[in-house]
Amino acid sequence: MTTLALSHLSGYKSFEGPVVTIIMDGVGIGSRDERDGVFVANTPVLDQLFDEPLMAKLKAHGKAVGLPSDGDMGNSEVGHNALGAGRVFSQGAKLVNEALESGTVFSGEAWQALKEKGLSGGTVHFIGLVSDGNVHSHIDQLYTLLDRCASEGIGKVRLHALLDGRDVDQKSALKYLLPLEEKLAALSVNGHDYRIASGGGRMVTTMDRYGADWQVVENGWKAHVLGIGRPFSSASEAVHSYYEEDQEMTDQYMASFVVADDNGPVGTIEDGDGVVFFNFRGDRAIEISRAFEEPDFGEFDRVRVPQVFYAGLMQYDGDALIPKNYLVEPPVIDNTLGEYLCSSKVASYAISETQKFGHVTYFWNGNRSGYIDESLEKYEEIASDKVAFDLKPWMKAGEITDKVVGAIESGRHKFIRLNYPNGDMVGHTGMVPAIRIAVEIVDLCLKQVLKAVREAGGIAVITADHGNADCMWTEKNGQITPMVAHTLSPVPFVIKDYSGANSFELSGVDNPGLSNVAATLCILLGFEPPREYDASLVKLAS
Repeated sequence: MTTLALSHLSGYKSFEGPVVTIIMDGVGIGSRDERDGVFVANTPVLDQLFDEPLMAKLKAHGKAVGLPSDGDMGNSEVGHNALGAGRVFSQGAKLVNEALESGTVFSGEAWQALKEKGLSGGTVHFIGLVSDGNVHSHIDQLYTLLDRCASEGIGKVRLHALLDGRDVDQKSALKYLLPLEEKLAALSVNGHDYRIASGGGRMVTTMDRYGADWQVVENGWKAHVLGIGRPFSSASEAVHSYYEEDQEMTDQYMASFVVADDNGPVGTIEDGDGVVFFNFRGDRAIEISRAFEEPDFGEFDRVRVPQVFYAGLMQYDGDALIPKNYLVEPPVIDNTLGEYLCSSKVASYAISETQKFGHVTYFWNGNRSGYIDESLEKYEEIASDKVAFDLKPWMKAGEITDKVVGAIESGRHKFIRLNYPNGDMVGHTGMVPAIRIAVEIVDLCLKQVLKAVREAGGIAVITADHGNADCMWTEKNGQITPMVAHTLSPVPFVIKDYSGANSFELSGVDNPGLSNVAATLCILLGFEPPREYDASLVKLAS
């Protein structure tokens, strides 16, 4: 490991306790009215924290986290990248848009291999989330890829459409599928055959993450590869039928489906085909990629494994090389806070439940799997429940809290970071009572963690990675619609210093964002921040 030892901060006085960073996933600072689930919840601890002198509002969306525009909502992936990296990198949609606009995607080896499959009689398949949510994918990028297939003379293309309803409106699938079906029909000229072949809601088909529920990936494998699923004549017919059968059905939980005609499924994945997973975000792309690539895969019975050329839009795990082939080079995030702290011999501890464990480890560490230095770090994962989050909005917050309190009391870790997923995961359900409970549970757990930090003589840092629970619904023309996507809200940043060793004050950073947090943590730990990091939010008082 490259030596990145930090210099000690002049005038800083050490103290016994730890610096504990608490990430309240999805807890933004919203409109402070009845729509705002953070505001309407009973949160005495947060209310007091928001009045602390060392309190700031941070940008957690758009250009502040490396996304194309300030109209783009933030997400947990880029948020934790920024928190751990200390500066802003071009991310996700922006990175892909740049590669598509420059044409570098189409000059790379992966695209040429896919093109060869399509020109040699094979089918080129695209699997991914069909929406403009811009968190995992964007339909405009898919359109560009489809247009390129047509212009390059690829004769047969099949699309496996995962439905969103999470980063966009809950029942908006037809908004995307109907124009997509029209586009595919328009491209099916001069002997071309472009169609949707299968699909399903993202929470039950293909897009599992962190091994939370492999049945989700198996459902996708059956639909996309084997052609096993409820048959319909088109994707839009599937959605219409599911809506009619269950008035409460939302897109993200829609069952898998297969498009079939008189001859059976129209687009199973076969030997000699090319396959692209066109999501740019990695967490929900890794498991399906493993299913296509691992020869000794054992998470479920794949029945048959077609010999295909498989590529991701990006490489979703650079250390584990998942997938081996990809269209767009991922951002190279180096010199993360974790690397600096390990080089400086700072012992650390990171914890969350399964749904966000990768965010306080993999994403925090710059898209790097595993430990940086296992002798100095301890990562702990609490297994998430496999139920709809609105049914258990408390999730595993209590278990996380107990572990964190134990880690604080042990005195073994100078830096501790944790993620409470409740505000985000329950926020995505749009269920108002559950969202309020989720926020209140986080507040209750904050009380216990802060008590432990106080007794240990440490410092607590409370923040979030993006907004979600702060907007539960929207109203238009008197019609209330659940708001299940992330928001553009700023997020809180609060320092509660129980150490009594130093006096800190806000440094007056203009337009602060999540990328300013890493340098701030350096200051709180007694180090000069790296020169490449964005400025610290605090300084030692003069």
